[in-house]
Amino acid sequence: MAEQRENRRGAGESWPEGVGPEEARAWQELVATARRTVSDGLVVGTSGNVSVRVGDTVLVTPTGVPYDRLTPEDVTGVDLSGRRVLGKLRPTSELPMHLAVYGATGARAIVHTHAVHATAVSTLVQEVPAIHYITADLGGPVRVAPYATYGTEELAENMLRALTDRTACLLQNHGTLAYGATLTQAYDRTAQLEWMCRVWLTASSIPGLSPSLLSAEQLTEVRERLRGYGQQS
Repeated sequence: MAEQRENRRGAGESWPEGVGPEEARAWQELVATARRTVSDGLVVGTSGNVSVRVGDTVLVTPTGVPYDRLTPEDVTGVDLSGRRVLGKLRPTSELPMHLAVYGATGARAIVHTHAVHATAVSTLVQEVPAIHYITADLGGPVRVAPYATYGTEELAENMLRALTDRTACLLQNHGTLAYGATLTQAYDRTAQLEWMCRVWLTASSIPGLSPSLLSAEQLTEVRERLRGYGQQS
């Protein structure tokens, strides 16, 4: 049985005590997603963070550790109250935001970045203008949470208000946060939000012209069409 468990977690990998096959797989996906935020230019250095929920355990990137250095031995997990239950490293300083989202929504994964265009937009408006129909996939026009110091309960509270009926928000003078049922979905929403902010900034930069925006009715129509989008089981 022990040999089968080791094979499922990956041959030659050393995992801390208490890390089962499901946590091991989730950690590997979390690290891959965190590294992707760097390679895709959504974060610089150790900025931003990623988490995934496995049962009542939240696996999360540790604070101050470059993603390319993370190994199975660095797995970091907390319970839903924030108490560390896996690993020895301290979790991200933005843990209050992650726990607030898991406590208030059905999220299973969260991606937080300092994406350039989205962060720029967060300094200009109180919600992202509906420049593209992908707005509907995020629940509607994406709100900007008022600024608060990183890692504080105040920021977590501001973020939750901005996320009401949404799956993503901007954090003023800070960055983005998006959640989903999977890490892939949370990451895709993050990338869509950054792209949409870039489109709006580009369109708004033409002197003498203002970009056309979609109406609430148009977004509602798109939301209905998205229900049947993609491959249906």
